[in-house]
Amino acid sequence: MPNRARPLSPHLQIYRPQITTTMSIMHRITGIILSFGAFVLAWWLLAVAQGGEAHELASACLASPFGKLALFGFSLALVYHLLNGIRHLLWDAGWGFQIPQVYKSGYTVLALTVVFTAAIWFFALRGAA
Repeated sequence: MPNRARPLSPHLQIYRPQITTTMSIMHRITGIILSFGAFVLAWWLLAVAQGGEAHELASACLASPFGKLALFGFSLALVYHLLNGIRHLLWDAGWGFQIPQVYKSGYTVLALTVVFTAAIWFFALRGAA
């Protein structure tokens, strides 16, 4: 029997993006970002423990514009991943499977991510001044 080309499952070429697929992809991306951020956190903790020049270098790196941008991205990813993880836990408990609830919880996660991240940075910058 000849090896025939099997049809592929329709994917991004067929279906238009929806909030559920977008948030699922973002959850995976933020998980990857958090994994890299954990290494930066470990580096910073080791620098604090060593003190002196190591701590000054780490502080200078994180206080630079790129460092602040990376910290902002890390905090945004952390808040999103946490809130979307809570949303998934609610799904695991059997809550929120109806389409209107799925959309409402998705937009709520997005809005709270912005609000919580802004609050974290507001209080962090206020405390640093």
